[in-house]
Amino acid sequence: MEWITPENLIAVGTALIGVLVTFAVVWIDRFSPQRKRLGYRVQLNTPLHREDNQDSEVMTVREGQVVGMAAPADGSTLVLLRIENDRELDIGSEDYGASAEPHGLRITFGERTVQGVVATVPAGWVSVRDDLERAPALGRDGNAVLVPKVALERGQYFKLLVQLSGGVADRDVKIAGSLQGGSIRRNRSTTPDEKPARFSPTARNVVIILTVCVMTLAAIIVREQTPPPIGCARGALTLTGSTAFAPALREVAKQYEEDCEGSTVTVDVHGSTAGIRELAQAGKERGSIIAFSDGRKPNGFPELRENRVAVSLFTLVLNDGVPVDDLTLDQVRRIYRGEITDWKQIVPSLDRPVLLVSRDANSGTRQVFQRRVLDFNEPANSSQDCLTLDDPASRVIRCELDSTDQVLDTVAKLPGAVGYSELRATDRRKGLHRVAVDGRRPVVEELGESGYPYREIEYAYTRGLPRTDSLTSSFLTYLRSGRGQDVISAHGHLPCATPKGLKACGEG
Repeated sequence: MEWITPENLIAVGTALIGVLVTFAVVWIDRFSPQRKRLGYRVQLNTPLHREDNQDSEVMTVREGQVVGMAAPADGSTLVLLRIENDRELDIGSEDYGASAEPHGLRITFGERTVQGVVATVPAGWVSVRDDLERAPALGRDGNAVLVPKVALERGQYFKLLVQLSGGVADRDVKIAGSLQGGSIRRNRSTTPDEKPARFSPTARNVVIILTVCVMTLAAIIVREQTPPPIGCARGALTLTGSTAFAPALREVAKQYEEDCEGSTVTVDVHGSTAGIRELAQAGKERGSIIAFSDGRKPNGFPELRENRVAVSLFTLVLNDGVPVDDLTLDQVRRIYRGEITDWKQIVPSLDRPVLLVSRDANSGTRQVFQRRVLDFNEPANSSQDCLTLDDPASRVIRCELDSTDQVLDTVAKLPGAVGYSELRATDRRKGLHRVAVDGRRPVVEELGESGYPYREIEYAYTRGLPRTDSLTSSFLTYLRSGRGQDVISAHGHLPCATPKGLKACGEG
């Protein structure tokens, strides 16, 4: 049957829970026997000192000011306890459990001696006052206060002001006793005396449960009535290629899966060139892969169709031990040709070898660096560990790493190291800093105006023209507009679909 869907079953179950809870509460309130409960809470716990003590954080009193108490001495403490009937049923003196003591409750205060105790009762509660005064009356015994069997009607309470020989933690204040057909417990509520709780525990729980039920039903209704975005497609898609563009791709893929039910978009990047080759070798699976590349694909691969997505900015990075934040284009080229082998050739006071930390040959970031900045290919790798010179013929240590993160971590760790990276990946990195080129810095808002050279268009490649109803076509549309465009901007790239992006992407 068409109505038997997961959403409908959840909706029906939620409605039944709401109805059953309502009936259960009515039954409990009307027919279920309720338990009596005596509650207590500590409302005051403060040191008590003589008037000549100038400590501003304690209560200061004169002798004889606290009626019924011992003469105040340094180190004494006042504790105010509230004893209350916090349930609907009245508590009678006969409800207190039988014990060897004639009193109903024994309140202890750890190792502290009780020096004095007085009781306060709201005006008009004569029976409560009489019970406190009737033998055996309120008294003390070492570290304990002895409380008579006081009858309390619903909502009634009394307070005990206790003077102790020293400080006591609230958790060490304990009440011993029993209540037939009920319990004695500590209350955590801080509701002032003149403001009774607005909801009983039962009413509060019912409100919470019914609210959850209503919100669940509303969510199901909204989900059922809100269609997915126009152009969504089902299936599986793999995004490969550029590691520099990968953070933005991962977030866009997650957003697309949330907006388009039934789609799975996997980001699996290994470098621009590797991505192009993977797409070219996909054969008949032409609709299942999109390869992203920092700049145009290598020559060949005529079956691949390009789509301009965004402009990305890259930057040179230096270890913080090198106090240089601006290099000329000529200095950068001389460093990578091996003509500048020590930083003292740029900073005379710094005698430290240059260490080149580069990306591997599959990296689009490296290819952009060679094409846009160096205007020549980087020299051969001369070190495997970025520390030891393996090629005696090389004048400088140069190593290659597989990812942007590895490059940044290595530059931050090795004194004298220089490398390059996608701009946003360097945010909040410790141990390294960005370097301007000819006084020009990588700023997205200045693209097309500053002449900063280390930038490139991000291309998305597919095998031929994807079908309009395919997941590949749907995702590309999503990426270049709407939420996808917002994500690209948030990751520091300039979308080609924006007015400024159209100009920057058109410049190639």
